[in-house]
Amino acid sequence: QVQLVESGGRLVASGGSLRLSCAASGRTFSNYPVAWFRQAPGKEREFVATISWSGGSTAYADSVKGRFTISRDNTKNTMYLQMNSLKPEDTAVYYCAAKTFGRKVGLWVALTDYDTWGQGTQVTVSS
Repeated sequence: QVQLVESGGRLVASGGSLRLSCAASGRTFSNYPVAWFRQAPGKEREFVATISWSGGSTAYADSVKGRFTISRDNTKNTMYLQMNSLKPEDTAVYYCAAKTFGRKVGLWVALTDYDTWGQGTQVTVSS
């Protein structure tokens, strides 16, 4: 079983940058596709970005494309989300997720594709 712990969320001014981290423990992290999702108050959890198990492929939500970058370091069992040009609408709890069952090859963007979740980290962007 994989355990995920997010960190790096905080209050930041509009236009600023943040880097979120997701540290994994347990089973071999490098075997799994992973992703970031976010949930704003009163809204459903939504896809932000995903990266393949090897790190060779990525996909992004249109709302963050060109501003956010997902990456992973399998030697450190850690995934990252670099967030630049932050906007107030990026305010949310950010969750990392891993797909530890089923087919691993490809890019996975649906909430239901992922079976393992972290506890979340709060990102607040002030206007």
